[in-house]
Amino acid sequence: MSLAQLHYTSASAGEDGVGARFTAVGGGIPTPVLNEAEQLLGYEPPAGAPYHPTAAELRSFPETFSFSALSDGSHLLSRTVALGGSGAGHFHAHAVHLPAGTRLPGDALPITAWRSRSWASTTPDGGTPDRISALPASAAFGQEALNDFAVSRSPWLAWVFADLRRVSEKPSSAQIVLVERQSADVARWIALAGAVLPPEDAQRLTFTTYTRRPAHSRHQVIGVLPDDAHELTDPGFRVHACAGRAPEGPVDDAWAETVARIWRGRAPELFRAASELPGEPFAAGPLAFTALHAGIALGPNGRAAAADWAAERPYALDEQQVHRLTAALTAPADDRTAAESESVARLLAALEGRVPATATAPLAALLVTEAVRRSDAVLALPPRSAFAEPAAVKELAEELAPDLLAELTSETTAGETIGRQVQLLRIARLLDMDLTEQLPSVARHMARTLLAAPAPDSGPALLDLLDEQFDVRTALLGELDQLALTAPSAAEELLTRVALPFTGTQALPHLRMCAEAPRAKEQGSDRIMALHTVLRAAGFSPFAEPLVLRTAIGLIWGEAIPTAGEARLLLGESGSDSHRTAGTWSHLVAAALSAPSDDAEAAELAHDLLRCFPQEIDARARGALRLLEFARDVRSGESPPGWPDRAMALRACAEPVEPTVLEHAYGTLAQILLAPERPEAELYAFVHSDDPDLIAAYGRAARHDTVLARLRTEPAYVADCFTVWTSHPHAGRAWSETRAALLEEVLRPVVRDLSGSEIAAVEKAAEQTGSSRTAEAFRTWRRRPGTFGRRLGSRLAARVRRS
Repeated sequence: MSLAQLHYTSASAGEDGVGARFTAVGGGIPTPVLNEAEQLLGYEPPAGAPYHPTAAELRSFPETFSFSALSDGSHLLSRTVALGGSGAGHFHAHAVHLPAGTRLPGDALPITAWRSRSWASTTPDGGTPDRISALPASAAFGQEALNDFAVSRSPWLAWVFADLRRVSEKPSSAQIVLVERQSADVARWIALAGAVLPPEDAQRLTFTTYTRRPAHSRHQVIGVLPDDAHELTDPGFRVHACAGRAPEGPVDDAWAETVARIWRGRAPELFRAASELPGEPFAAGPLAFTALHAGIALGPNGRAAAADWAAERPYALDEQQVHRLTAALTAPADDRTAAESESVARLLAALEGRVPATATAPLAALLVTEAVRRSDAVLALPPRSAFAEPAAVKELAEELAPDLLAELTSETTAGETIGRQVQLLRIARLLDMDLTEQLPSVARHMARTLLAAPAPDSGPALLDLLDEQFDVRTALLGELDQLALTAPSAAEELLTRVALPFTGTQALPHLRMCAEAPRAKEQGSDRIMALHTVLRAAGFSPFAEPLVLRTAIGLIWGEAIPTAGEARLLLGESGSDSHRTAGTWSHLVAAALSAPSDDAEAAELAHDLLRCFPQEIDARARGALRLLEFARDVRSGESPPGWPDRAMALRACAEPVEPTVLEHAYGTLAQILLAPERPEAELYAFVHSDDPDLIAAYGRAARHDTVLARLRTEPAYVADCFTVWTSHPHAGRAWSETRAALLEEVLRPVVRDLSGSEIAAVEKAAEQTGSSRTAEAFRTWRRRPGTFGRRLGSRLAARVRRS
């Protein structure tokens, strides 16, 4: 094959004129190609170049060696050099044209023509140069020279090759910019790439070793000097400053990482050997396997790739290859990852039964060791048959026992997973470790981990373990049953997600209740019936085993508080002794103290609690319960005289008293004092108590619907209320304000709606219960709104003046 060549220069030989032009063009090169080539063949001296460079300075100028793709599918391989002259801007370009689908003679890579002796720096005689049939390679890329260069660029190797892979797989990827002080070093990078890339990708890789305008270049790899790289901030460029500070951090590309290690190992012959192995282009597996087999140390990604590649074709490995690969994978390393361990596990599974145990034993030992010492390595453990000798198993068990037992028995559950604990227990069984003494601690740790995260990460694995190891199942279920006593809701949630086995002779009352609770609560809204269902599941009555009562109440009510009625049933059915032993008496107290103020059951419950738990209830709660009991006694008529004083004294003992309790007690007293059959002495004491809360409760009670209904239908009751609410004008400010408000806001609207006969009946009742003055006062009050309000205001003003 021969190629047409062309020459392009900024000045003819011996002339000082400028103006770049083609000075020699081979036959057969289309005009559009020439037009496009003209944009590629120019040359701009480096920044700071001397205006009249000497011959020595001229030799230091960078050389532009480019392989460019043209729009018609053809390529242009060119070399452009500076010629010096005035302004240092003269240059000469020599190029060969490769029509679409053609390559250099002998399928040589374009980069091999770097500094070939066939390149000319002057235009040949005649306007049509002969076709060229060869571009002999120079000695610039000897193997040792390339090895030395690769080692000198060690920090950048993996980064550059990762980008070369990307640009080969996806030509539209970001362009690669290599910042070097010498254009020859850029050419060496291209030579390194040519030795590594798949042949087709190496042939298509476009590049230029030097340009002053990288932003205008269409090449995949662009060489620039440090002075021209500072403006390359566009994301369309991947800049590698090989003449500056080394990059930091790992490269997440196993293929590029392996390539870099092979170059650093001065073994480029491995690239050809790897290319003969099965695998996709840029697959890291063949390359990593070849490198490990040759004794080159790889990182975790490379080792994992080699293991995965071998696991996919174990039949293709001979015994020597297996032993070498095993030795390389199990060599001491402090950078192993969970992903690498998973790859080794796949390799071991693939080799099992195909090779002797002597070959797989190191892999099995490595996996077990990594599983113990790396908490993130959740692996399928090797079978016992993967170990060659029982002595090796015993030695491994002695080595790993301290770490394994320390983690299994740790009291810390933060961040722990049940899957991890299951794995450690299986390792212990695999290595024949005796855990008899540690089993209680192990079970306690596992139980706490399960309840801390009731949705376990490895539920099926846990169930399999419990089927495999009966002693662990017995200990774990026993611990869970005890913990369910204090954390019933967590145990209930756990059992809804993992069906733990309750077969066998263990009673497990608390766990059985937790398992039954969801169904019991779904049957209806009657929580007492649900409680009975759950208690039956326990197999024990609260009288025989009071602690089941605590678990049952925790399951049915959770964080909620029973109603007063439910609490009375709980107390009546189970008895005070059971609640006292179970510690659930506090739930009953909370039920009484948090009951709504209109719940009549609360006062009855308070009476029972004071009788049943005199020693357990503290002084404040006792005071609050006695307030409720006081309300009960007032309603039943059993309370001794002196109600207001007693109410206020009990309140003082109950501070800070619950608002509903105070409202219940004070409201009950107010309701009794609003009745016509009230004890007058208690009413008098109440009016003169001057307690704002007590009198406010009276005011609220007087506005209740039952009082308003009675006022509308009973004239005698209207007269009675008028008599009370106009009496005791000097009892105190709280009473004076309350009675005035009741007269205007409660009584007057009612009286306004009464008929004439009903008004007459009220006046008659007022005269019978009071006197003629009371009846006259009622008539005056009814006809003159605000009378009592004005009088009250006058009295208060006089009191202020006197004070």
